[in-house]
Amino acid sequence: MSSEHRSYLYFLTVFAAVGGFLFGYDLSIIAGAIPFLKNEFSPSPWLLGFAAGSAVMGCILGALGFGVLTDRWGRKKALYLGAILLGLSAVGTTLPTTMLGFSIFRIVGGMGVGLISIVSPMYIAEVAPAHLRGRLVWGHQLAIVVGSLASLLVSWLLSFNASWRWMFASELVPILVLLIGLSWMPESPRWLAQRQRKAEARAVFARIGGSPHADLEMGRIEHLPVRKTGSFADLFQPGIRKALLVACALAVLQQFSGTGPLLLHAPVAFRRAGLETVASDALLQSIVVTSWKLLWTVAGLWAIDRFGRRPLLLTGTSAMALGLALASVFFTDPGGPALLLTMLLVVAGVVVSLAPLAWVMMSEVFPTHLRGKGMTLASLSLWVSAFSGPFLLPAMLSFFKESLGSEAWGFGIFVAVCLFAVAFGWRLVPETKGRSLEEIGESW
Repeated sequence: MSSEHRSYLYFLTVFAAVGGFLFGYDLSIIAGAIPFLKNEFSPSPWLLGFAAGSAVMGCILGALGFGVLTDRWGRKKALYLGAILLGLSAVGTTLPTTMLGFSIFRIVGGMGVGLISIVSPMYIAEVAPAHLRGRLVWGHQLAIVVGSLASLLVSWLLSFNASWRWMFASELVPILVLLIGLSWMPESPRWLAQRQRKAEARAVFARIGGSPHADLEMGRIEHLPVRKTGSFADLFQPGIRKALLVACALAVLQQFSGTGPLLLHAPVAFRRAGLETVASDALLQSIVVTSWKLLWTVAGLWAIDRFGRRPLLLTGTSAMALGLALASVFFTDPGGPALLLTMLLVVAGVVVSLAPLAWVMMSEVFPTHLRGKGMTLASLSLWVSAFSGPFLLPAMLSFFKESLGSEAWGFGIFVAVCLFAVAFGWRLVPETKGRSLEEIGESW
């Protein structure tokens, strides 16, 4: 691949990954604004909780309502729609007069995130050559982490002037970048080929990797039987339903692996490590943890196409199980930085395994004619888990505290979840490193 072709491929990847940046930015920006929203609107606890969780509710609606459009309209138009929904949300959350109005526009933005979370990794996977696909789709996760870190930094800077409206207005900048990029980006060549627009598909492949690359990719596509866009029922046919199981299970395990509940106790961990200033500043604490995530996300970007998906999944989930087991021991230990170190081990484990690999595998395992619908159901599983987790997990930890005297017992359940993830990865998750999407799709 020439430098010109590689540069064009990276151009497409970077602009598609802006969708991931918006994903992280939009869902994290609320953290810095909550104290100011309390002062501005004096909401009831219920309404404040609704505002905090409304974006994730929107993600469920976006995945459920708009995910099918990725097959009908194409990947590019779906990205346009996601960017427009986020733009409406950015304006609406900058100028609200009531807390309810603010929450409604957060739902609209969440719908954009739910749609973009499907389309962004899918588009990258469909333009990437097999030997680079892992790290390029991993770039979607890198963009999520960078977006989260950027929103936290922006919130922290604006918090000194109580400029919470500008926190949400700032999202218009990356939205504009995505819209400009989309004006130059072509439609996914695999979607074009699926629609029998083969001349256009070949032209895009040639722009990405030259004529030999276009011949290779089109040969793989034309070797397959012609299929119209499938139905949701097709995902439950023998063989394909295993791909659906892999994608949905990784999505759910990502949300119920115990990282979130452990991070709820991050102030305790920072305090025990002697970092009183960080422990007392929630935004600063989030910046430290997100910077740590960024470090390990970059490490995974380097490793995924060298070692493969399965080794990272098995290593990361094993590290999480070990870290959570140690956390249950050190949670009741009043001294030393041990709890902080185990927390950072768990965060590193999830960042090199379930957090990115759920998106990577979701974008790889389905045949092209079912990829949009398959990713819709997998993403829906993820967002429903993300929404239900904050309700279920605190109650579970409270039960252990009241019944057994310590929340630390609850971490044993998360250890079991991580060990299940190790066994699931070993038995059912295929290695997709270096294989074309057509080869993976037909293997089921």
